[in-house]
Amino acid sequence: MQYDTLKSSLGRFVETRPLFRKIFYRMLDVLLLRTWHIKKELRQLKKTLPADAVALDAGAGFGQYTYYLSNLGRGWRIKAVDVKSEQVADCNRFFAQTGRSERVRFETADLTTFVEPDTYHLALSVDVMEHIEDDEAVFANICRSLQPGGILLISTPSDLGGSDADEHHGSFIDEHVRDGYNMAAIQDKLRKAGFTHVEAAYTYGFPGHISWLLSMKFPLRLLNISKLFILLLPVYYLLVILFCLLLNQWDVCAQHSSGTGLKVKAIK
Repeated sequence: MQYDTLKSSLGRFVETRPLFRKIFYRMLDVLLLRTWHIKKELRQLKKTLPADAVALDAGAGFGQYTYYLSNLGRGWRIKAVDVKSEQVADCNRFFAQTGRSERVRFETADLTTFVEPDTYHLALSVDVMEHIEDDEAVFANICRSLQPGGILLISTPSDLGGSDADEHHGSFIDEHVRDGYNMAAIQDKLRKAGFTHVEAAYTYGFPGHISWLLSMKFPLRLLNISKLFILLLPVYYLLVILFCLLLNQWDVCAQHSSGTGLKVKAIK
């Protein structure tokens, strides 16, 4: 499955339409279970961070998590970096249009070389590390860029099927350079990078996996077969969305002994 073509199409549709972009962000908030887990963690972290916190969105993509960070506090300052310059320019335009450019800035950067020592209280990495081969360099750079006591929050696929890989068809998401992280291995890498406290938990347990199949995998598979299926998507989602939302809430509230996703928090 290639996500880049779909992402590009969506990006072109919303890039000049701030209202549509906000609606798009809201749709991602509802559909993507990882967003439910990350937002829950960020709400808890907000209680411990200063009112003038400095945050890094490491691998910002469309900017949906940067947008959420900018809503956590008017005194927060956020730098969002991404390797794709066209997305960076697009996001800077949107945040300027919404009056947030004074405290939110997007820059083109490669996380394997990006370092700003002792700058940030919080760093966020959502669906990024599975795309980067030299992950240890990224972990070390982010650790150096955090202030003492700073926190890195990661969401990434686990090695228990997080990329839906098998020996015959490879990864469901072809852009991934690895088929997911082993929980112990990613914790070891973060400690090696300089983090003093690391904790991890599985996400996308049984309820989350079923929700993902219904809300993401099946529709995208059908869109790959024929773009005409997009005409049926509203009806399809009307039929499954309530069930998926209930499954998402179950997944967020439960503790899972296994899962296809990982949520990792590391403290410098």
